[in-house]
Amino acid sequence: MTVTNRSDIEVVDYLLRAESDVKEVVKITDQYPELSIDEAYDLQKKLIERRMEKTKTKRLGIKLGLTSKAKQEMMGVHEAIYGYLLSDMLAFEWEPLQQHRLIHPKAEPEIAFIMSEDLMGEHVTADDVMKAVKYVVAAIEVIDSRYKDFRFTLPDVVADNCSSAKLILGSKMVKPEELDLASIGMVMSKNGEMVATGAGSAVLGHPAEAVAWAVQKLAKRGEGLKKGDIVLSGALSEAVAFDMDDTIIAQFDGLGSVTLSSRYVK
Repeated sequence: MTVTNRSDIEVVDYLLRAESDVKEVVKITDQYPELSIDEAYDLQKKLIERRMEKTKTKRLGIKLGLTSKAKQEMMGVHEAIYGYLLSDMLAFEWEPLQQHRLIHPKAEPEIAFIMSEDLMGEHVTADDVMKAVKYVVAAIEVIDSRYKDFRFTLPDVVADNCSSAKLILGSKMVKPEELDLASIGMVMSKNGEMVATGAGSAVLGHPAEAVAWAVQKLAKRGEGLKKGDIVLSGALSEAVAFDMDDTIIAQFDGLGSVTLSSRYVK
């Protein structure tokens, strides 16, 4: 079954309500089992447009998902996915997240790229990306799927903007040429206990390769990266669930650390 223009609106409203009501919902492929990836990206774009209109936010950049080969094999796919970051998704180390505004959040440690110039084209390479990046920064992305029990198919998660919720950037900005991004090691702890380790090579062999892939895919839709964009290049390890009063710290070689804390605030 193909999603029609009329049902596009219904699906977008369905996902937006789930986020605003902080309530998980059944995945959309239960109703539209033949939803394609291209159709899911169409839905994602409409969801972002509606969300920007509704919340008066602006585009902040993009995020990548399924950038590890292991995750791709687990999902039965052969490439990554991307979604959009908006200005109201940006959170800060010194300000705890409001846990009651999240459904079932998880933290992912990532290397963020900050673009120094526009970048667009179906033949962009990792070298092109490195030349167009001003700084790289330690980051934690908070993913918070709107789907029940964090269970979904690939079209579901794409339509849901790849589970995007929040991002937190570290305070140390480094020029990309000063680091070997593939060999950067990362250790993530939760309440003082180590919960995950990883390296930059987990992200399609090199984080810049992941960003180049995203630029190529965006070009097919007439889009690209813009100067000032933040790009989350993909998780260096498995995502870690957190609850109120938890503190998560991700430490990166050469990039310092970034901290997430959460509490219940009304």
